[in-house]
Amino acid sequence: MLTWGEAVEVHALRARGWSISAIANHLGRDRKTIRGYVNGEREPGRRRQAPDPLAPFTDYLAARFADDPHIWASALYDEVSKLGYGLSYVSFARGLRTQGLRPHCEACAGVRGRPTIQIDHPPGAELQWDWFERRHAPWGGTGYVLLGSLPHSGRVRGVLAESTDQPHLVEAIDGVLRRYGGTARVWRTDRLATVVVPGTGDVQPSFVPVAKHYGVTVAPCPARRANRKGSVEASVRFVCGRWWRTMTATTIAQAQVSLDRFCSTVGDGRPRLWPDGQGVGRTTVGALADAEPLLALPAAPYPAAVQVTRPVDVDATVAFRGNRYSVPPGLIGAELRLGHRLGTATLEVSSAAGSLLATHRLASAGAGQLVRTPEHRAALEGVVLGGLTSDRPCVRKGNHPPGPAALAEAARLLGPAGREVTVDLGRYAELAGGDR
Repeated sequence: MLTWGEAVEVHALRARGWSISAIANHLGRDRKTIRGYVNGEREPGRRRQAPDPLAPFTDYLAARFADDPHIWASALYDEVSKLGYGLSYVSFARGLRTQGLRPHCEACAGVRGRPTIQIDHPPGAELQWDWFERRHAPWGGTGYVLLGSLPHSGRVRGVLAESTDQPHLVEAIDGVLRRYGGTARVWRTDRLATVVVPGTGDVQPSFVPVAKHYGVTVAPCPARRANRKGSVEASVRFVCGRWWRTMTATTIAQAQVSLDRFCSTVGDGRPRLWPDGQGVGRTTVGALADAEPLLALPAAPYPAAVQVTRPVDVDATVAFRGNRYSVPPGLIGAELRLGHRLGTATLEVSSAAGSLLATHRLASAGAGQLVRTPEHRAALEGVVLGGLTSDRPCVRKGNHPPGPAALAEAARLLGPAGREVTVDLGRYAELAGGDR
């Protein structure tokens, strides 16, 4: 391929009477290349296009894409190879991509590339919810964080939970609302199975009393329109990238303190523009959120019953949210059920079958307290002291051959083969003398 300057020179030299060979030697090019430019068969800056090896198969590929627009390219390659396509799979896939042979499927395209517009959210009108999960949490297992975001201002608050079931969800929702000091009139969620009946847009019957308790309405996102709650989606990316990845907490209680501090400082300090008609210049997320009118909260949370399973430790206690609670002795290693109803100050410890074993006052989360009843203490002391002994320890390196009982049992197991052979020397002498 010649440049524009070389093409001009070729035509000028040819007009002076130079031969094709002379021009080719002068420019260091092939004679066929020079002849193509002289005859007008080629243009500067454009390479000669080789025949498209995929052209004979485009009609077949169009028919196959009409059958299934999501058919794998590798499956199509197997088919066209049998029809005479001779290049590699990489060349085939490149041809599909560069020529745009695969049709566009709007239903599967998602939101990328579509026109977007910022949805108008009046102050205090909507509160968006979403979970985010992270495996390998510093305290072990999976970390679950429920985030609530006010889309008008962008303020976000979060609560860590041990599970994503409905009781833990209700407890986390109440925790977020207490941190806000109120609630918006509408709760926006995606199609969580604990909130929305799967396959429908209707609210779960068990969640209806929760919404009534807080005086709100639940608005699930339309099917395949998760971007309708874009504010909390952006909050999830913000909290994960700015807080979770750099968090130094090793327990859930420490992580909750760290998250509250992050949201109230870094989160509320993000700069924002005043909405039209409310002010001039820049403000912050916190200032916008403080001006949002929120509904008052009920005095107590919705009385959902939170249940977890915990093993009994060697000191006859079970762990629950940074504290330990006693159980009757003799249950070490057993799995017990711990139940707490929101709004109460008690913790119930039950067996796996559901039998109530103990009831304790609930200590503050993360306080590190040991709550043990006098009855459990006395019973545990009796078991511990009763197991003590003043006997001397055994001689572990002494000689201890098999005793009579062991020898008798060994003889029984061996049978006749294990009997000891007795030789009568007198009888042996008589037999020996009779032979002579």
